[in-house]
Amino acid sequence: MRRVAIIGGGIAGLSAAFYLERARRGGAHLDWVLFDKSDRLGGVIRTELRDGYVLEAGPDSFLTMKPDGAQFCRDLGIGDQLIPSNDVDRKTYIVVKGRMIPIPDGLEFMVPTRVLPMATTPLFSFATKLRMAGELFSPGGNHREDESVADFVRRHFGQEMVDRVAEPLLAGVYGGNADMMSVRAVLPRFAEMERESGSLVRASLKARKARRAESPAAKPAPLFTSLRNGVQQMVDAALAQLPPDHLRMSTQVTAMKPLGDNWEIQYAGRTERFQTIILATPAPAAAALLKQFHPALIEGLSQIQYSSSAAVVLAYGGLSLPPGHGFLVPRTENRKILACTFVHKKFAHRAPQGDCLLRCFISSSRVPELLTYSDEQLQSMALTELKDLLGVTTRPKFARVFRWDCALPQYQTGHLDRVAKMESILAGIPGMHLVGNSFHGIGIPDCIRSGRKAAEQIISSSC
Repeated sequence: MRRVAIIGGGIAGLSAAFYLERARRGGAHLDWVLFDKSDRLGGVIRTELRDGYVLEAGPDSFLTMKPDGAQFCRDLGIGDQLIPSNDVDRKTYIVVKGRMIPIPDGLEFMVPTRVLPMATTPLFSFATKLRMAGELFSPGGNHREDESVADFVRRHFGQEMVDRVAEPLLAGVYGGNADMMSVRAVLPRFAEMERESGSLVRASLKARKARRAESPAAKPAPLFTSLRNGVQQMVDAALAQLPPDHLRMSTQVTAMKPLGDNWEIQYAGRTERFQTIILATPAPAAAALLKQFHPALIEGLSQIQYSSSAAVVLAYGGLSLPPGHGFLVPRTENRKILACTFVHKKFAHRAPQGDCLLRCFISSSRVPELLTYSDEQLQSMALTELKDLLGVTTRPKFARVFRWDCALPQYQTGHLDRVAKMESILAGIPGMHLVGNSFHGIGIPDCIRSGRKAAEQIISSSC
């Protein structure tokens, strides 16, 4: 009987536990135990229901194009609870000199694919528009080494595209800095497009034409998917199918070491042996537990930096808001918040009829020592920004502040090369799996996939 220790109860650890448990009940010769230092499971996924509002402390959805999120929900038996984002009214604004300017139609991340919206938008200067038009004729086959997202976008479209589109879009996802982030790790599709075609515009137009030829009448899939009562529904559904005596919450694993074909872990003054370990913790925590092993592995994990974040959720009665799902704030605006989502417009079932729910994001990349601020100070930051940018002077019905330390890994330049080296080392350490958001994607589907793949490998070796 193979015993598996899962260390970390975020969605990656829960995914691994769910698929291991399903195999165990199906007759696989394995058993598992999940350890988490918190008194709750789910990691940054946390939903609160209050007075008809659905408040998300962490992610409020996942990308529809990544199938592992929705498939996990179907495997859990809650596929009927999946809901799409309201893309009919989807519009996102960029703050430029204090003004809300909509991202023009046909701009696929930072790649223009439609002429008229690009020509008429006030988001870009005439010089940048000329640069975009000229990019269509870029020569093919760029095979540069990894570079930052900012350098990559700057080469194709200039600094204004970095400042007004690439940086705020990525800051809204990663809470980081485009000058530091790896284009190969963060925007692999665009790096591949450049290698194949040279011009990102030319490659995007070709891809769009191919999609239309393949499915001419197909309705575009929604950009985001969530669950009717919040993302925590998937956590709750997973927990309902896991035996409670296999879950050791409020239990921090303090050390681990190999003993022959086994692993010995220490926690709460006790030791226990397992044949396999799934580390589902952030990279710094994984490095601390693996400090007695391969120095290059520890060095690689230690090089993955994290940002901290806070979400200020504000409930209102009626507000006069622009149409769309919210706005992004470039670093050049010198403001505290990264973004604001009009939650009640992005998804149904998020607020009572006629009411509004706003969620403002603040990151340590913009506000150093973020976690030292009180809830009242963070709420005041958000209210000040909303007053300046949207003219909101009404006091909210209530406010809720959520904060996360070491929340989002920053995939800095050279990230994939460092990951390849670490994965090569891990391949030579029997019974050790690292899952979560440290290596290959920070989204819910990425984390679910990493946990499921580790479980599948263990199940296969246990047959």
